[in-house]
Amino acid sequence: QVQLVESGGGLVQAGGSLKLSCTASERTFSSGAMGWFRQLPRKEREFVALISASARTTYYADSVKGRFTISRDNAKNTVYLLMNSLKPEDTAVYYCAAKIRGGSNTDINNFGSWGQGTQVTVSS
Repeated sequence: QVQLVESGGGLVQAGGSLKLSCTASERTFSSGAMGWFRQLPRKEREFVALISASARTTYYADSVKGRFTISRDNAKNTVYLLMNSLKPEDTAVYYCAAKIRGGSNTDINNFGSWGQGTQVTVSS
């Protein structure tokens, strides 16, 4: 099972930017879609963004559309999440995961190999 490690989280003021990275342990990373999710305190983990294996297709939650950009570098086994115009409500632990089965791109049950998460805190 591929292992994923997220990095790049931190504390930023509202309106600022952060770029998260998620690096996979195996070259099989390049064969599947990858997603970013986030979990706010005492809330369910929610979908943020997805990118296809080829990077030709991306998909975003309405709450981040136009502010966040997902990308990947298959040569580096890494997927990125560039977050601009951050808001306090973006504060959460951000996780990356591999899409391991078909079906909805936003359903957490279709994803596996979860990383340990990286904390993003946006101050007002």
